[in-house]
Amino acid sequence: MNHPRLTVRSVRARTVRAPMSRPLSTSATRMATAPFLLVDVHTEEGITGRAHAYCYLEAAAPMMRHALEAASELIAGSALEPGSIARTCRDHFTLLGVSGVVRMALSALDVACWDALSRAAGLPLAGYLGSDVDSVPAYNSNGLGLSDVEPGVMAEEASRLLADGFDAIKIRLGRENPDEDLSAVRAVRSSIPSSSLLMSDYNQALSVVDALERGSGLEDEGLYWIEEPLAHEDFVGSATLVEALTTPIQIGENFNGSDVLATAIAMDALDYVMVDLMRIGGVSGWLRAAALAAAADIPMSSHLYPEVSVHLLSVTPTAHWLEYVDWAESFIVEPIRISGGLAGVPSGPGTGVAWEEDALVRYTVD
Repeated sequence: MNHPRLTVRSVRARTVRAPMSRPLSTSATRMATAPFLLVDVHTEEGITGRAHAYCYLEAAAPMMRHALEAASELIAGSALEPGSIARTCRDHFTLLGVSGVVRMALSALDVACWDALSRAAGLPLAGYLGSDVDSVPAYNSNGLGLSDVEPGVMAEEASRLLADGFDAIKIRLGRENPDEDLSAVRAVRSSIPSSSLLMSDYNQALSVVDALERGSGLEDEGLYWIEEPLAHEDFVGSATLVEALTTPIQIGENFNGSDVLATAIAMDALDYVMVDLMRIGGVSGWLRAAALAAAADIPMSSHLYPEVSVHLLSVTPTAHWLEYVDWAESFIVEPIRISGGLAGVPSGPGTGVAWEEDALVRYTVD
């Protein structure tokens, strides 16, 4: 691909603590605010590329910021070419390793670079990558945590999630008592239309033995998929579940680069794959993952970052579902639009992500 000619001037990173409209409890943690690292890549030509990386823990934000500061010194004055920038940064961080917070920081840099290039070309990122798709299927992942199993409460929340323009929602599972999980699934499933889909997510809470038992107990409950029942690196165990259960197994949000996806595919460890933009390697890593999923004919969904992932799913041959969360909407100018269960692909230049600077005054963390 021939990119517009841009030259990196500097990279800026800021941390924000964004409020969540619906605090979310999972088997791993409870979240009431969302820490993000905001990245701006400034060019000599006056084009700015942006990216936002969810940090999970606030302690990760300064580590990611320091990695980006080092990267900024390396690439200042160089051509804004994602492949070349990735090689330069990878060589610099070789002794430390490009994984974890380093991978996430460099992925954010990659996303910002692609944003700048597509802005310079005057095209939405989807169009810059060759897509003419204008929408992708989306499910609402903003609620149905572990905090309550009272059927009336869960039914009411499920109805609110669907009322936001969706035909599919996700429930978190992993309670200590499996009967409570079963009750929660039944309460939600019975309260939503039969045509609506219900995904489930264990957030790595189970052992293989428990996952087999719980998964078998949920086979007739109308779940569209079972997500991350095991530790994310347990491909042997996951392959056991794929073979034993009829409900599809969805994994991938913790894959550290596309090579991990290749291993999971080779081990028959998944029915569906869900990749995380900041763990898979940014836009560049996503495109490699999409090619692997297409070669194996595996449906591929997104994890978080709906504002950017909607563009990337539009160019993914086996595109499946966009995970919608509103966590960034308090500090971005224009959220994506949802209607009839579909997320619209933004038509403006770049990813469409721009900061609401007045909001950042309130949410920025020193």
